[in-house]
Amino acid sequence: MFLKLLILFIGVPLLEIAILVKIGTFIGFWPTMLIVIVTGILGATLARIEGFIVLNKIRNELQLGKIPAEELIDGFLILVGGIVLLTPGLLTDLLGFLILIPWSRNIFKKWLGKKSKEWVRSGTSKVTYHTNYNG
Repeated sequence: MFLKLLILFIGVPLLEIAILVKIGTFIGFWPTMLIVIVTGILGATLARIEGFIVLNKIRNELQLGKIPAEELIDGFLILVGGIVLLTPGLLTDLLGFLILIPWSRNIFKKWLGKKSKEWVRSGTSKVTYHTNYNG
């Protein structure tokens, strides 16, 4: 686990810096900065739009008396995508955009579902059902 965190917190930023430096030497400093700024603006806009769409779906499900499980997972993934987009760099921006786009977000949802089942089966995670209904 420590090695994975080390790669995440040191390896990814170093790779992102290397890519930005390489692009900067190819197209120049200001065009590279423009790309970073534009991807940030587009990412924030997409996260906001997708967030409102999912929020409306959650409201609709709750009004129908249903548990909005799928929508909550979408909301979580949109949050993760937005956080990933905050990290400067082109690879993390690409990952963030993929998480925010609905059709590719479904791929991440399926992966997350499989992983959570593996965690429960292996015992690294437990599912506990608790009801506290006073009505």
